[in-house]
Amino acid sequence: MKIRMMTAAIALSMTAGTAFAESHSMGNPMVGGAEMFETMNIVENAMNSADHTTLVAAVAAAGLVETLQGEGPFTVFAPVNAAFDALPEGTVESLLLPENKDTLVKILTCHVVPTNALSDAIRGMVDDDGGVHNVETVGGCTLKVSYGADDNIMIEDETGGVANVTIADVKQSNGVIHVIDRVLLPAM
Repeated sequence: MKIRMMTAAIALSMTAGTAFAESHSMGNPMVGGAEMFETMNIVENAMNSADHTTLVAAVAAAGLVETLQGEGPFTVFAPVNAAFDALPEGTVESLLLPENKDTLVKILTCHVVPTNALSDAIRGMVDDDGGVHNVETVGGCTLKVSYGADDNIMIEDETGGVANVTIADVKQSNGVIHVIDRVLLPAM
């Protein structure tokens, strides 16, 4: 319930003009049942995805909405709701509490890289580094990026957990989103 209320509050804070883009997304993939528009920023598009309501609520609780609406460029590895649901029971609710804001900010910023990295560029960096490329995030985490025989990108977090990119190259006005199936965690 708290997550839905936070998502609704963000939606109400946006102007009607940014809720819908005037131009088509030029072939951007659908995410969470919604069309993603290259003319909209990361937060605006994430708000339209039914698969990212928990992420949107977490970004709001962490005070990162303005940052992720900023100029960028950003590459965001965006966990779906099911990824948050897979965390131990009560984790998300605990992280959304004001007293846990610093931890939430750390976790979320470990999903953000200060560049615009499309999947072909990521695969190229992995190839250049012999199969695994270390990526430094805004939150100070080091992620290990690789890809499998099927060309799907995989991201290993600092705890050894591996997320798979399920939808790549969702272009935004201020960067790109890669949808992932696991929350990336920093070493604590």
